[in-house]
Amino acid sequence: MAIKLVTTVAGLHAESARLLAEKQGASQGLVPTMGALHEGHAALARTAVEQNDVVVASIFVNPLQFGDAVDLDRYPRTLDADLALLDAQGVGIAFAPSVEEVYPGGEPLVRVTSGRLGEKWEGTSRPGHFDGALTVVAKLLHYGIPAAGRAGGAGLPAYRAYFGQKDAQQLALVRRMVADLNFPVDIVGVPTVRSAEGLALSSRNRFLSDDERGAALVLSRALRLLEERATAHEPLDLDSALAMVESQPLVKLDYFDVVNPATLEPLAENCRETPFRGEALALIAAKVGPVRLIDNAPLSS
Repeated sequence: MAIKLVTTVAGLHAESARLLAEKQGASQGLVPTMGALHEGHAALARTAVEQNDVVVASIFVNPLQFGDAVDLDRYPRTLDADLALLDAQGVGIAFAPSVEEVYPGGEPLVRVTSGRLGEKWEGTSRPGHFDGALTVVAKLLHYGIPAAGRAGGAGLPAYRAYFGQKDAQQLALVRRMVADLNFPVDIVGVPTVRSAEGLALSSRNRFLSDDERGAALVLSRALRLLEERATAHEPLDLDSALAMVESQPLVKLDYFDVVNPATLEPLAENCRETPFRGEALALIAAKVGPVRLIDNAPLSS
């Protein structure tokens, strides 16, 4: 296995410096994950490897973004399989720190706040989730700054971080944090990876029964209907797509709406009777049996 596993920030910096020097690298990519990796994460890693000389993938189950200790405990830990998947994509460094390494003084007294952008949609259903997520992403983005960039100077390596479009609200928040707080990194969004049937890949999918997995496909079908209408410049008619989802008895809808991709504010005028023009983002979240799933689709006319 060529991938190098490191568990400390000092180890990450040392290995990054070594690889950048060895490869005379001009760029470094970071792929933040919580492990339990699947083909969606593989797509992130492959994109990063294609675009950078050195790639770091982090594997850290962040306790700050779990509101329920039971959910935190049952989150799958599959380090050996994760390393094998990352190695197969050509990732050079896996950073798998302990909770004590990331939060050496215990829970941080100061956190990044997601503000108004994080209070809606997923933020309504999971209060505090995005504050926890942004806090750890901020730390990981700092950890992943290319080693040559720590001393300053000319010719610093390019630095990019990769996030999946599937977590659209998180991606929007990370982009906003990076812009508002002047992080020295380019954020790259990678399209959602789906099963052959259309289900967005997620570590949570393993908890679905066969019947629940079949029922969950209504989420992607409803999104695809909106995509087709947007491309055809038709009214999106969100109500009919909503009825499609609500007709599935195993699915309990949380939210389903069309929003501005940057502000996440609803675009009601594009949802009913007027022909769709421009760009938007369709967001959906639902519980399928005991499993909460999210999905989305960029819309463009």
